[in-house]
Amino acid sequence: MSSHLAFVSLIILIALTFDFINGFHDSANSVATVVSTRVLSPLQAVAWAAFFNFVAAFSFGTGVAGTVGKGMIDLRFVTPVVILAGLLGAITWDLLTWWFGLPTSSSHALLGGYAGAAMTKVLWTQGPAHVLDPIVWRGWTLTIIFIVAAPAIGMALAYVLMIVVYRAFGNWSPARMDKYFRRLQLVSAALLSWSHGTNDAQKTMGIITGLLVAGGYLKQFKVPVWVILAAHAAIALGTLSGGWRIVRTMGRRLTKLKPRSGFCAEAAAAASILLATELHLPVSTTHVTAGAIAGVGSIQRFKAVRWGLARDIVWAWILTIPASALVGAIALLILALVTPV
Repeated sequence: MSSHLAFVSLIILIALTFDFINGFHDSANSVATVVSTRVLSPLQAVAWAAFFNFVAAFSFGTGVAGTVGKGMIDLRFVTPVVILAGLLGAITWDLLTWWFGLPTSSSHALLGGYAGAAMTKVLWTQGPAHVLDPIVWRGWTLTIIFIVAAPAIGMALAYVLMIVVYRAFGNWSPARMDKYFRRLQLVSAALLSWSHGTNDAQKTMGIITGLLVAGGYLKQFKVPVWVILAAHAAIALGTLSGGWRIVRTMGRRLTKLKPRSGFCAEAAAAASILLATELHLPVSTTHVTAGAIAGVGSIQRFKAVRWGLARDIVWAWILTIPASALVGAIALLILALVTPV
């Protein structure tokens, strides 16, 4: 094996490690509601989520992968070292936020790290005047719009679903309603995990395929089947490992959930994520799920949602892209000292 192929293989392994951490970090978003309503035990919930993360492999094509891999950073400025630095930035931010129990976005950490590394590479090789050359503005514009739109859609859909549920089952006792929705929540939890798998795994597919193009192993950007399977396997295994610190934040501290509200939150979040996937846009499962949970909580009474905690989560979201971009930039500068970028 040549040294170049070994280096590219190492980066692919690191990318799949990020995918594993993504599943580990974001498993909380998929299972928080179904665990907090005690429909499933934590172990049952992560197994359920992992299965549907994996079977999402061939659901929606590779449109999101194309957006992440070539639609946000111009591949002319991408090298294997740039991708490695971007991954290191994303992984570092993910682990820091996991440690503090903050449900930030693995997706946006990846995008931030990737952009920070690419811009720093151009800064290093061509000077400050060209630092923004790698940015594909259309891709970033749509993604940033959906940073706000996706959780807002999730919140609005969850609110509407709760109204429909209360009107349709208004004559039922709470106990009877919860017994019915406990069964339905198995479906909504599966749908949320499926939507999470099909959107999030594609981001790693895009990075790996971009690496293969930059390394000269692919002539055009087309995601190989083995990359699809590897990305979904990694995210499913990560989901099996769980992220209990964030489960507590999302499922218990943000607002109190019952099976009926858990069902509405999961169904609304899944619908919002699937809409973005159909539009080939990378979105954050974390953002959307938190918005949907806030939506079902606010219909009871405004104070039912702990808005102080929600504010802290929003600040963590805002900081994710610039913070991971900074770490990606630092990683690129360190790597530039020992290898050509």
